[in-house]
Amino acid sequence: MKTTTIYDIAKEAGVSIATVSNAINGKGKVGKKKRDEIFQVMERLKYQPSVIASALMGKKTYTLGLLIPDVSNPFFSEIARSVEDLAHSAGYSVIVCSTDNRDERVEKYIQLLEQKSVDGILIGTGMENPEILVQLSEKSLPIVMIAREAAAISVHSVLTDDFKGGALAAGHLLQLGHSRMAILSENIKVSSSNERVKGFEFALFEAGVPMDNKQLISCDSSIKDGKRAALELIRGEGLRPSAIFCCNDLLAIGALQAAKEEGVRVPEQLSIIGFDNTILSTVTDPALTTIAQPMDHMVKLAFDLLIASPESGDTIKQRIVMQPELIIRESTDKPSKQGNQDN
Repeated sequence: MKTTTIYDIAKEAGVSIATVSNAINGKGKVGKKKRDEIFQVMERLKYQPSVIASALMGKKTYTLGLLIPDVSNPFFSEIARSVEDLAHSAGYSVIVCSTDNRDERVEKYIQLLEQKSVDGILIGTGMENPEILVQLSEKSLPIVMIAREAAAISVHSVLTDDFKGGALAAGHLLQLGHSRMAILSENIKVSSSNERVKGFEFALFEAGVPMDNKQLISCDSSIKDGKRAALELIRGEGLRPSAIFCCNDLLAIGALQAAKEEGVRVPEQLSIIGFDNTILSTVTDPALTTIAQPMDHMVKLAFDLLIASPESGDTIKQRIVMQPELIIRESTDKPSKQGNQDN
């Protein structure tokens, strides 16, 4: 059954979203007759005003900005879709900006969003220069970080425990018996990827398993570069790794392609584990073992924080850390003795 939104109420009552909001909250110049009509429509359509709807007050454009690295990355495209669904239900529109983790693009899009007078910005992109966020935060525009942190400024953030996620991946491979492992990480701008690497390496350290720095390769966040890096590992001199931890599912899919091209069987000769649990992880052959982020829950929390921010007046910023989950599929298994000898 379709949920009735504030947009539906406004359309049925023949008024603006702002008028519905004012009627709900007892604000603005809404006459008693018009207010009663709006309430009758709400009752007929069985609309229950939410916390989000109660925040729709004041002079607003009912437009939000969303900065993500790449809309073609399934994890961020799923975030964008979830944000848009929530925004529509609350009477907002969303401007989605793909930054490719480039500071110049971030600055350009922030200027655009300011020109559009957006009511707030969700930021899920990496950036090298923290001053960009410092300057943005000084303008009193509501900001919430999602799947990212910003140490330079005090803002709400909702993220996954990436360190723990990396440790979960390492623990899974260690339990299977792997001792020669490699990592495909995203570039240094991506704080979440750095935390995943730290968690993975810490779990290996605690288990007394050495990690060769040559087995850690920094990549662009793409299937193509994941394949390039995995081929480098597979074709390298000496024994190849028996398992590869990839800091997102795109890199893991690239690694799967590299293994197939080189005739290396997954998981018999090489185990591959990803991160994010995007829809792509279920359609690969073999299906991808990965670390899941509770994406829908993260988006809901971040969205609610962003919408409520102007009204709360609370100077204390929340840092909400969600727990990752290991999803075991077909791309990981115990290391094969025969596979370990092949190169």
